[in-house]
Amino acid sequence: MVKDTKIEEPSFRYIVRVANTDLDGKKSLRLALLKIKGVGFAYSNMACTLAAVDRNARVGDLTEDEVSRIDQVVRNPASYGAPSWLFNRRRDPETGEDLHALGPELALAKDTDVKNLKMTRSFRGLRHQWGLPLRGQRTRSNFRPNKGKGSLGVKRRKGSKAGRV
Repeated sequence: MVKDTKIEEPSFRYIVRVANTDLDGKKSLRLALLKIKGVGFAYSNMACTLAAVDRNARVGDLTEDEVSRIDQVVRNPASYGAPSWLFNRRRDPETGEDLHALGPELALAKDTDVKNLKMTRSFRGLRHQWGLPLRGQRTRSNFRPNKGKGSLGVKRRKGSKAGRV
């Protein structure tokens, strides 16, 4: 049985950098973009369409021009006419604009939002503080603090005479 081996072209790249994230060059573009934190399936398809790049093409086969276009669209989608309902920071509390945060910027924005909720002592902020669910889930059986630790019993000293007859 003969193995099917592909001969890679010299221009093929195994790692491509887009939006401060290393993408696998062997994957298709629409699936590789999902590795970027803050990019989902719909956002990935939108970025490929607005950059006019084939979403099924392997990332390693893309030219430098195509990679730079994808990078620009992913970083700043509003300037390319992307619909605002795809963004993850609509009506940002600080600026009031529709934004799309990526990577560590997204984590920082989420932490800031939670801190603001706690500071204003809102219902959601208090639930965050207490480590309880925010969205109406039941708490009778779930969200127990000692759930995974197993049962705790009374620990007896090794040399104690209790229990001996």
